Amino acid sequence: MLATKNKALVRKSTQKLTVKKKTKKPSKPTAPMLNGISDIRRFFYRNETPIYFISATNFNLLGADEWIRGFKFICYIECFDGLHPNVFSPKEELPHEDFESIEDINNYLLEHKEVADYIKERGGKGKALMLMFNEHTEKLAKRLGLEICFPSAKMRNFMDNKVNTNRIAEKAGVPCVPYLLSKVKSYDHLNELAKKKLGTDLVIQTPFGDSGHTTFFISNEQEWNKYADEIVKEKEVKVMKRINCKGSAIEACVTQHGTIVAPLMTELVGFKELTPYKGGWCGNEIFADAFTPAIRAQARKYTQLFGNQLRKEGYKGYFELDFLIDKDTQKVYLGELNPRITGASSITNHAVFALSDMPLFLFHMMEWMNQPYKLNVNAINSRWFKAENIDSWGQLVIKYIDKQVQIITEAPLSGIYKMNADETIEYSRMDTHRRAVETEQEAFFLRISRKDDYFYEGADMGILVMRGRMMTDDFKMVPRASKWIAAIKALYKAVDYVPTNNQQEPAEIGGFKMI
Repeated sequence: MLATKNKALVRKSTQKLTVKKKTKKPSKPTAPMLNGISDIRRFFYRNETPIYFISATNFNLLGADEWIRGFKFICYIECFDGLHPNVFSPKEELPHEDFESIEDINNYLLEHKEVADYIKERGGKGKALMLMFNEHTEKLAKRLGLEICFPSAKMRNFMDNKVNTNRIAEKAGVPCVPYLLSKVKSYDHLNELAKKKLGTDLVIQTPFGDSGHTTFFISNEQEWNKYADEIVKEKEVKVMKRINCKGSAIEACVTQHGTIVAPLMTELVGFKELTPYKGGWCGNEIFADAFTPAIRAQARKYTQLFGNQLRKEGYKGYFELDFLIDKDTQKVYLGELNPRITGASSITNHAVFALSDMPLFLFHMMEWMNQPYKLNVNAINSRWFKAENIDSWGQLVIKYIDKQVQIITEAPLSGIYKMNADETIEYSRMDTHRRAVETEQEAFFLRISRKDDYFYEGADMGILVMRGRMMTDDFKMVPRASKWIAAIKALYKAVDYVPTNNQQEPAEIGGFKMI
């Protein structure tokens, strides 16, 4: 009896062990580790995941399709008239409210049946990059099976707030132009707040918006009265001491291995040939001697500190910082943060340092590919800092600067142009980005405003990209750049818009920064 009982216990114990073995879950196969840049480049050349850049135009990531297999642009504006092999733009214009932001354009695209069908035809799932998006965009993307490869709209919105940017900088140990954060109720209240600490020659920024629209230079009550309504309505604004400075921009990427930093670029700001906005960004230059080695080293250090703090805040991926360099003291101050791909990204991602390693946006994408990888960030930053790895390029963002609304009757093609001896230009050949520009007598032009579009103050006409310098060392436009701007504008033809039957002036896209 006892022996029988023991046999039963043995059988029961064995059965338990057998059941336990059956329920053990097999471990998931681990993707092989990518060790360094050559492995990562090969990974993207063999990519099987559909990846999209969705925006008003494909300007910001021109050339990305050459680095990532299966990369496509989904755009509202067809800059290349159907000739770009990897641009998709819906043919049918559906009824919609007037666009007031890039987010509105992206939401329109994601709700468009032609776009949904295009994504479905390519597998129905994938990853998406966007310049701007909101929480509604996130829902629309999820519905189409797309993962937006950026931190959440809520997080980006928080960091995009110019007031919050300064608070992050304080935590990171990055210096800002002397400032205060406060609600401002009146001109007298402004003087009461700022006079002792900042003086009376001031710059005020509201929390959101691009610099052309939301940066106000105020040194007297008359200037205050021009902008008072926009300032007073805000709960909090940034009030800065006005310094004698030159602007600069630097792009970087927060990765799991550290912050990768591209070289410091000059910024073109407020040139009357290019923009109607006094503080408006209108281009960039990149060249080895743009700044002293000491200033470049300081900017790189501050960018790494800021990027490391962003990582602590939960952010990862691409970002850009504007630095203000005091001409009198040579001190480097943080201007603002753009937590995204930016208008300077096309310059960054096509420079020699990027082509010899890989573009900055690929480091960004690695953070979203669920793929283990290793990088020596310090070695990359050291290489990218060397003068021999920085070639000379500039881009000019050309806006319509007149107040008269017009309808465009002729518009130039996107591609490569040549300048003749008489300073006129002619179309040379079709190409999709600047690398095909061979000499300083050539330029790449990306057309934005098309035939039958409206010209209105601040509308983006297009972007002109050239080899060489756009400005002198004292930040004046070089004659060659002025000649190219005039020549490109001369290729546009337009007639005055005349409303009929109580028709209101058209509210079209572009009353906001599209790039």
